[in-house]
Amino acid sequence: MSRALVFLRVAILALLSWIGTSGSWPGLFYLGFPVVAAVLVAQKGGERYLAEDGERVTRWIGFAVGLIAYLALLTDKLPDGAQRNVRLEIARSGSPSVGSCLVRILKAIPSAFVLFLYGVVGWFVWVIAAISILVSERYPASLWNFERGMVRWEARLIAYLASLVDSYPPYSFQTGTAAAESSP
Repeated sequence: MSRALVFLRVAILALLSWIGTSGSWPGLFYLGFPVVAAVLVAQKGGERYLAEDGERVTRWIGFAVGLIAYLALLTDKLPDGAQRNVRLEIARSGSPSVGSCLVRILKAIPSAFVLFLYGVVGWFVWVIAAISILVSERYPASLWNFERGMVRWEARLIAYLASLVDSYPPYSFQTGTAAAESSP
């Protein structure tokens, strides 16, 4: 990890804070994806949305998750349109309706709230990690794993909010079958 890239992240975070209040840009993910999904489902229907727009929405989510991973100090590469800095796999499922797209905003509140609480802890973890990188150019594994788990959870929640998956995201930092088994 590079010291200069830590300062770049601080500048990006400061810019995002300057653009809007600290709670506004995460709200774009929370409200933006369900609204876009609802509009696309209204135009095409649920099956066509998943078939025709699912890959494009997955790329948008990949960009968002890549940006989150970059800001969380998990990668040194900013996401761009051509190259991903994170691996994101979404197995699209279900048949969303406009109503189901919008009701996900309410259904996701418990997961978003718990994720917010972890995010408060994550902010302190981020500060400790940034200091560690600045001092020793090392990212302690335990801190990296915590931040990675947060990003995983956020990715699953965003995919759910975008109506790309039918199942509610598990309250877990893990992915794969272990996370699916712990799903409510």
